[in-house]
Amino acid sequence: MNKTVNINLANTLFHIDDDAYNKLRRYLESIRRSFSGTKGSDEIIADIEARIAELFLEKMENERQVITHKEVDQVIEVMGQPEDYMVDEDIFEDEPKRSHAEPTGRAKKLYRDVDHKYIGGVCAGLEHYLGIDSLWIRLIFILLAIFTSGFGLIAYILLWILVPEAATTSQKLDMRGEPVNISNIERKVKEGFDDVAEKVKSVDYDKVGDKVKSSSKTFFDTIGDIILFLFKVFGKFIGILLIIIGASTLVGLFFGLFTVGMFDAVHVPGIDFYEIVNTSGAPVWVVSILLFFAVGIPFFFLLYLGLKILVTNLKSIGNIAKFALLGLWLISVGTLIVLGIRQAAEFSYTGSVNDRTELSLEIPSDTLMITMKDDAHRDYNRDDVHFGRMTFGYDENDNRILMSDDVDIKIRKSDTDSISINIRKDADGSSTPAARDRARSITYTYTVDGNEIMLDKYLTTETSNKARNQEVTITIYVPEGKTVYFDNSTNRYIGRGIDNDQGFYRSGMAGQHWLMGDDGELQCLDCPEDNDDDSEGNGKIIINEDGIDIDIKDNQDSFEMKINEDGIKVKAGEKSNN
Repeated sequence: MNKTVNINLANTLFHIDDDAYNKLRRYLESIRRSFSGTKGSDEIIADIEARIAELFLEKMENERQVITHKEVDQVIEVMGQPEDYMVDEDIFEDEPKRSHAEPTGRAKKLYRDVDHKYIGGVCAGLEHYLGIDSLWIRLIFILLAIFTSGFGLIAYILLWILVPEAATTSQKLDMRGEPVNISNIERKVKEGFDDVAEKVKSVDYDKVGDKVKSSSKTFFDTIGDIILFLFKVFGKFIGILLIIIGASTLVGLFFGLFTVGMFDAVHVPGIDFYEIVNTSGAPVWVVSILLFFAVGIPFFFLLYLGLKILVTNLKSIGNIAKFALLGLWLISVGTLIVLGIRQAAEFSYTGSVNDRTELSLEIPSDTLMITMKDDAHRDYNRDDVHFGRMTFGYDENDNRILMSDDVDIKIRKSDTDSISINIRKDADGSSTPAARDRARSITYTYTVDGNEIMLDKYLTTETSNKARNQEVTITIYVPEGKTVYFDNSTNRYIGRGIDNDQGFYRSGMAGQHWLMGDDGELQCLDCPEDNDDDSEGNGKIIINEDGIDIDIKDNQDSFEMKINEDGIKVKAGEKSNN
């Protein structure tokens, strides 16, 4: 059974067994003796203790782990023994007086250099990490802020938040890629950080030159280094791309969410339609927040992955934050799916109601006139924003309503000698009864003046009924032998499938007089005659919903139709005399 003690090392509490504690204590006492009488010895000792505490924390799996001989030996191996270094004032002369070579090839870590900062030390830290003068880095951030709608500012703020500050001596040496041991800590304290930076740069260049010139480096080693370098460059490029995609998406989502939150203060055209389309009951700001989390959290992790690629020592957001964001994302996606299912269910069924009325005309033998009411008949004020054929409007009492011009007119043969009109109202709903109730809520009017039927151009309904494909179909039943005239105002409202002897399609029937035949087909009474010219042998072309019909006259051997300046000739074959 080993005795354990608690020690406070650099303001950090550690549990260490008695033997390991004695060894660590002797090691620190030897360091203190070595630096006894040296300028700045207290700061050197404090930085060494902070580095030892940092190494202990890296090796601990949990905060209750006990430090043993093994961990103490590993720390001493990294830090080195005091007697390995010259600690007198001559250590900073031009010629080195170390008794052994320091380890080389230590990777740099990204920190914020607050000693040379203008704002947060981000650019000064990137200077050490990338080897690019901080002036150029600052100019890049400024240009990005100006020409990318603030992306440079957002990137700087994110780096300011996520990149740690080089506060301790060991962190400052890590920032330069220099081994953090007793010698370098002592050099940093005595020499000053700026002078150390210059010396580290010169040493790095010399070592790189030595590696290039070394005869022990084979050709294949060089090729491998080049390939590895290219892979690293490609990885950095991918990291930058991920950061740009993630950051730009988050910025867009953030401003979108902020804008949605401002709708009560600043009216944005079109947002009102969310309320008439939405049936889930969720307010627009709730759906916006859910979308922000559902889309934004994956892109946040994309941004974080890009930063991890570029910054090797980036602080972790922690498992608690990761699982919290994952749970929030799952909740948001699940809630949106439920709301989407509820929304789709509102369009699952279509319900219809019919209202058929027999009309009494003043002079039954006269022509039946069908026209659309002018706007002056109804005092409607419509919004300019449309959702399909639905829009907002205001009635004569300034009550807000929903309006749609989804109105179709059809003509059918009556089974009686009287004229009747049927108004069919259609709407969608989550069930057939619900759809029929919504259809009954549609308001549509018409008036009869003499032999004229004036139809309303719009159907209306309360905004509480929402936009659910509301439409109205007016079917007018006309007895055989009755003449019907479609006013030009009806050309966009005439429905499909009205049989007529001219093959006219919808709006082509307006402005003509039509006689109801015994077979239910309308016969045109005043359509212009075909311009037959037997000498030219021209037929006629009928273009309708069934396609293109080219009629060739009986005495015609060929037919020519020109489409453009080159012409496309359609020629009929020789007719048989049989």
